[in-house]
Amino acid sequence: MTEKEKKPPIHVKMKVGEIEFEIDCQEDQLQLTVDKILSAVTEKLKEAPFITERAAQPPRAETCKGIIQKLWEEGWFAAAKGLGGVHSELARKGFHYDRTAVAHALIDLVKDGILTREGKPRRYQYAQKRPPP
Repeated sequence: MTEKEKKPPIHVKMKVGEIEFEIDCQEDQLQLTVDKILSAVTEKLKEAPFITERAAQPPRAETCKGIIQKLWEEGWFAAAKGLGGVHSELARKGFHYDRTAVAHALIDLVKDGILTREGKPRRYQYAQKRPPP
């Protein structure tokens, strides 16, 4: 018996992005086989990037303060709102921030002169200090 007949084939599973493939070959063929597959995958990706990436909605990376500032720009703070109302509006728009994060962002916007805060602690109402541009 020759050496190749004695050794069982090697089984390799690989995943590159969304593409999965399996290889069964002898040990001395593995490097060449993997190189050929990776070369083919690279060429395909150059021709057409992942369809799922193009079709998917781009991720939204926005700060809590930035989103609240957009609410102000839309005139949402024309009438005074409490922390609970602001938190609920953010959640309705799909942004689920912790209430303390919302509270800190509101305080920052008060310091920036965009919003004003009236009332007593734990019952503050936030309204636009100046109208949006």
